[in-house]
Amino acid sequence: MSAIPQERRVVTAIPGPKSQELQARRTAVVAGGVGSVLPVFTARAGGGIIEDIDGNRLIDFGSGIAVTSVGASAEAVVRRASAQLADFTHTCFMVTPYEGYVEVCERLAELTPGDHAKKSALFNSGAEAVENAVKIARSHTKRQAVVVFDHGYHGRTNLTMALTSKNMPYKHGFGPFAPEVYRVPVAYGYRWPTGPENCGAEASAQAIDQISKQIGAENVAAIIIEPVLGEGGFIEPAKGFLPAIAQFAKDNGIVFVADEIQSGFCRTGQWFACEDEGIVPDLITTAKGIAGGLPLAAVTGRAEIMDAAHAGGLGGTYGGNPVACAGALGSIETMKELDLNAKAKRIESVMKARLTEMQEKHDIIGDIRGRGAMIAIELVKSGTKDPNPEATAAIAKACHAAGVIVLTCGTYGNVLRFLPPLVIGEDLLNEGLDIVAEAIAAV
Repeated sequence: MSAIPQERRVVTAIPGPKSQELQARRTAVVAGGVGSVLPVFTARAGGGIIEDIDGNRLIDFGSGIAVTSVGASAEAVVRRASAQLADFTHTCFMVTPYEGYVEVCERLAELTPGDHAKKSALFNSGAEAVENAVKIARSHTKRQAVVVFDHGYHGRTNLTMALTSKNMPYKHGFGPFAPEVYRVPVAYGYRWPTGPENCGAEASAQAIDQISKQIGAENVAAIIIEPVLGEGGFIEPAKGFLPAIAQFAKDNGIVFVADEIQSGFCRTGQWFACEDEGIVPDLITTAKGIAGGLPLAAVTGRAEIMDAAHAGGLGGTYGGNPVACAGALGSIETMKELDLNAKAKRIESVMKARLTEMQEKHDIIGDIRGRGAMIAIELVKSGTKDPNPEATAAIAKACHAAGVIVLTCGTYGNVLRFLPPLVIGEDLLNEGLDIVAEAIAAV
């Protein structure tokens, strides 16, 4: 377990004087376009705690946006990465390769859904993984069109901005965007006009109809979807939607890509969220939780699709950096050893029970959703389904002031999302939820 005491401690205002001083230095030299949820500067982190430079200890319900699932200083990650640092930091896999890269690809072949032959390519970030998945799919199919979904988020590079559905803050003022990207409806049960029970069938029929009529299935290289939509509001597509879309892709020679960057690696209580309905994607993109906080990403998929790109067509100077690969092997070791899928399911049962109690008292909680340790509440104006971003921001602010890091998301800015490290202690989890309850009651 972490060397940092696993207890919340608030000793100054948040942010404290040292953080405020550092924030002034930051303002002078860091570009204004780089935001921060909470300007407290971290000194150490581990388990379910982030300790700032003023000595405050905050309960971490964000995991650096689903990255530090094994904690921010997991023993196996630190041990393996430190050993690799001592041997060499970099050679570039495309110049002289090394075993760590190969071993990560072996682990990915073993862990990702499906028993077909699989290969991987490693990159630095989620957006890079998605962008390369598109390159691979286009190379394999000799087609150009890419289909994505309402409320989807896939990154901030030029191509992935085109794939992302939310304008502010991700796309505004940054166009023009890459062509041949088409957006279709997703099965958002809470907001589906005829109700969640009809949503899966109706939304998939609508999406397939639009693809067939507006693009032509024979022109589509890839369909890309997050099995649980992250930035869009932790939307779990209504049951039946994903299998219908995956089957349509299969029937039409379209590469089905599961973007598991936020939902992968035990986050939802399964290695990958697409397993919930037995989906076996052609390609799967991973990043975030893969390497315990070190920058690494991957595209893994059917060997014949992955091999479609010509030699030299995939890569990047830092892709599959040896230290990050060592971190990934340590992260996967920790996930298996501590059975973090079971931990994620336990976190879900604790959180959903507590959040349901809050919903019974406060009708601004319109919906509770998500799986594992990827849980969210959608906040609405009393007695309606109208989004309530003001209440969402106020609740997040109150939690921050009390020493709990929470994140918001959602196309309408009205979703409070919870992504605790999977290694968080249950007492800490409950204490954080007490503070969330107080913040909701106050609003």
